Amino acid sequence: MKPIHAMRPWSLTLLSAVLSLSGCFDGEPASRATAPPAQAPVTVEHGLGRTEVPRPVLRTVALDMNEVDFLDQLQVPIAAMPKDFVPDYLARYRDAADTLDAGAIVQPNLERVHAARPDLILITSLQANHYRALSEIAPTVQYDVDYRDSHSGYTEVIRQHLTTLGQIYDKQALAAEKIAALDADLARARAVTTGRSERALVVLHNNGAFTTFGVKSRYGFVFSELGVQPASAELDTGLHGQPISSEFIQQANPDILYVVDRTAVMEGRPRLNAETLSNPLLRQTNAWRQGRVRFVDPQAWYVTAASPTALSRIVDDVIEGYQD
Repeated sequence: MKPIHAMRPWSLTLLSAVLSLSGCFDGEPASRATAPPAQAPVTVEHGLGRTEVPRPVLRTVALDMNEVDFLDQLQVPIAAMPKDFVPDYLARYRDAADTLDAGAIVQPNLERVHAARPDLILITSLQANHYRALSEIAPTVQYDVDYRDSHSGYTEVIRQHLTTLGQIYDKQALAAEKIAALDADLARARAVTTGRSERALVVLHNNGAFTTFGVKSRYGFVFSELGVQPASAELDTGLHGQPISSEFIQQANPDILYVVDRTAVMEGRPRLNAETLSNPLLRQTNAWRQGRVRFVDPQAWYVTAASPTALSRIVDDVIEGYQD
């Protein structure tokens, strides 16, 4: 073998490449050798604290369906997620072998989360009581959406979260496109509701019982941001609504009635419709007589409601309520 100093230039280049390649297998995993270069971390301030997120983030655990939808919209792979209540528009993740089952939305399985080897964990207030334990596994960021009162700043929180995730995953341009689409959906709703006098009621159906949601409640944004006129503006309710009777709905006499069928989601039953909702008092309302009872997408309204796909579907349902 010739001494290195006697080799031709192309031989030195080849030898350098061989030695470099062999180093990848000399005690260093190939995945580490081919990993993307480190980027500047992103610091996120949220309701539970201040989280520094090292980048790049290659493996993400999303513990809320809203977060799953955000990641799906931004084309970010999902390492693990709860698979107990997955909306139909995210169904491809339910059986995906490369997306681990992280347990239940309200009770994530911490061992499975750990087994997913996340670089980042995304949560909402539904998992807030696990924040400390999750933070010991990986940097954890809470999406500060208020599920109890969406009357003020609701869609701005969605915009901000899209912007934050765009920074974390280096998807700023795509995040900006999703924000523009969100604004277009809001404008679409306002174009229909502005100047309309119809009053609407949002009710949740649960095994034959009803609760309703006022202007400061889980569905407050329907009134404040989509421009729907409330049939009962005095009702200030929270996450699960205020229990009401059929007589209440009859007396409120809404022109439009939006029915969210919780039972269909929680028990996997067929969604209610005009034939299966046999309630004589509801049939006496203006909404029923005018054919403006809308059995809305329960997965978008109840399981998510705070993500791009969900909001677009909610806008579709709201607009449909104004159609004869």
